[in-house]
Amino acid sequence: MIYRSKAPLRLGLAGGGTDVSPYTDEFGGAILNASISLSAHAAIEPMKEGGIVLEALDRKEEQHFDWAAELPIDGKLDLLKGVYNRVQKDYGIPVKNFRLSTFVDAPAGSGLGTSSTLVVAIIGAFVEMLNLPLGDYDIAHYAYEIERKDLQLAGGRQDQYAATFGGVNFMEFYANDTVIVNPLRIKQEYLNELENNLILYYTSTSRESAAIIKEQQKNVVQKNEKSIEAMHQLKEQSKRMKEALLRGKLHEIGQILDYGFQQKRQMAHNISNGLLEEIYEAAKKAGASGGKISGAGGGGFMIFYCPGNTRYKVVEALTNFGGQVRPYQFTKHGLTTWTTE
Repeated sequence: MIYRSKAPLRLGLAGGGTDVSPYTDEFGGAILNASISLSAHAAIEPMKEGGIVLEALDRKEEQHFDWAAELPIDGKLDLLKGVYNRVQKDYGIPVKNFRLSTFVDAPAGSGLGTSSTLVVAIIGAFVEMLNLPLGDYDIAHYAYEIERKDLQLAGGRQDQYAATFGGVNFMEFYANDTVIVNPLRIKQEYLNELENNLILYYTSTSRESAAIIKEQQKNVVQKNEKSIEAMHQLKEQSKRMKEALLRGKLHEIGQILDYGFQQKRQMAHNISNGLLEEIYEAAKKAGASGGKISGAGGGGFMIFYCPGNTRYKVVEALTNFGGQVRPYQFTKHGLTTWTTE
């Protein structure tokens, strides 16, 4: 038997960063995101012997261990180990010999929520194997605890919920780890036009999101008014984006994205850089009405809204920077698990 799972990556469209403590705990956060047809995959294959084998196929990394109740967290395949350790502690894994394999359709550090989505996918494979009684909220919160508390990795909360629930969601975040996921019923014609006009561009650079997020957290703790006000404005941006999508006011989306881009720069000094600014200006000059850096910032993917038929000129302009436009579709499904022989 092989126990499989996959979870979708996401595009954060508005409100990014307001899901990070301590801002969330003090002011509450709001984010609008949408799952896309790039995924994190996980598979668990029980074996007769051989101990525990962990492998990240996309990164060509593999480790072997004798059975143990806890695997060492040492900077190598820690996301896989972190999930194993927590599931073993909470539920017990009766299989002593197995291979856990993972693969992600986008590079680490790309700003599409790859790490959190991978954690959700790995949990999903264990849920399938052990038939664990966990609902969507349970799985998303479990993934958050493993990343943020067990592994002490800096970050927010949206990615775990986007990966688990899927679809287009307006998410609200409050103190005490309270999260409310509001699925949006957007007309298909609006989604079709959004998908057509929204370019996903990989800058061929990656970044370490933890440093950016830690600076953002520090700014809140130190009551940096400029940074906190930017987060307030990004929270309002998510509400404007929700209304624009629900009402079909797609002509406003580029402007809403552009406003968020200007605000997000104020949250931490290394969110943008010279290359990203140059790419952004070139896209706007070619016809994009707005865009954003995906995820925490600093590199990875960018998205651009191109009204009318401007996407073709924008794509042509982006080819000058050595990156890559990635095809995608919006998806309605979140975490999916199944068993095969």
